[in-house]
Amino acid sequence: MGHSHVPWALAVVGLGYRPRYRIATTVERLRGYAAWCIVCSMTYTAAILGASGYGGAELLKLLANHPEFDVAVVGAESNAGATVGDLFPALAPIYGDRVFVQSSAQAAAGVDVVFLALPHGASQKIVPELIGAVDHIVDFGADFRLPAPSYEQWYGDQHTAPHLIRDFAFGMTELYREDVKQSQHVAVPGCYPTAASYALAPLVADKAIEHTGIVVNAMSGVSGAGRALKITSHFSEVNENASAYGLLTHRHTAEMEMALEHVGGIPTTVLFTPHLVPMTRGILATCTANPARGGLTTGALLDLYRSFYANEPFVTVTNEPSGTRATYGSNSVHITVRFDARTNTVLAIAAIDNMVKGAAGHALQNANILLGLPETMALPVLGVAP
Repeated sequence: MGHSHVPWALAVVGLGYRPRYRIATTVERLRGYAAWCIVCSMTYTAAILGASGYGGAELLKLLANHPEFDVAVVGAESNAGATVGDLFPALAPIYGDRVFVQSSAQAAAGVDVVFLALPHGASQKIVPELIGAVDHIVDFGADFRLPAPSYEQWYGDQHTAPHLIRDFAFGMTELYREDVKQSQHVAVPGCYPTAASYALAPLVADKAIEHTGIVVNAMSGVSGAGRALKITSHFSEVNENASAYGLLTHRHTAEMEMALEHVGGIPTTVLFTPHLVPMTRGILATCTANPARGGLTTGALLDLYRSFYANEPFVTVTNEPSGTRATYGSNSVHITVRFDARTNTVLAIAAIDNMVKGAAGHALQNANILLGLPETMALPVLGVAP
């Protein structure tokens, strides 16, 4: 597999070079990754539109270590014409001379998977052109996460392609895996909902907490705001400063409530307050809720969490709370839980890397599933330490 097979593949199928050289169809490959590997050593082609942003660059790094992907297209808007190495020196050893092309459906046409790392609102403009032109779409943005009425309520804009929302699974993989397996395209969840929903899901599924009165306070590093220049992300504004924002109206609230209703089967309400803190990466979500029954203990809740996530390689339930550094650079979620008898409150805490599990890693995890590849392929489980 990989680049060493390019000449052989071209000779067999007679294609001009653009690494879209496959013999087996998608259906044939979905019959089983192991069997497919024996039959033919081909790779999948990917396009990343919006690759000059932080999320797109993180995905480029992950795909550099993926044995079954070749990056055929790296797209950008204002950075079109620049090389990857110029914008991201860390990626130069693999992608240094690759040139960003203008992001467009035409540039991505024919690839197996197109990853959209575009600003919110941009995906719905290009997805209608991509449907049928590519096999799979994995969208980092919010455009296809929510039903159209919820999108319009929380984002304040009318959706321009509401008829296509049903074609996308909500890619919160550990909670929506079966939906992803049955879908053609995926909308990757936001970083805050990822941390908060994984922190609360076992409690909601077990009916251990009330479905109203849930409070989520979460802290994020500055990279969550993206690479574009903003006053609020200037060094002098962020350094030595912690600030709350999006009070009562943050758009990610809708995803949290949707995911928790999906798990628990009843409508759930969340009061969510995000905070910007002076670090580059990471999200720490602290969630509190009222117990729905008596007899809860910390030990029993930890056992519940370990059982709920027993088969999830990217979820670690810890006795003591992890900081964001524990998940730095990884696709992992670290979670702990407590019951406070004094205040009769359940407390759950989750830490993630917002650029990996909160964006690019979650995207690749879903792409692996769409293609019938091992879900964990090319995704780091261990954080960078120290």
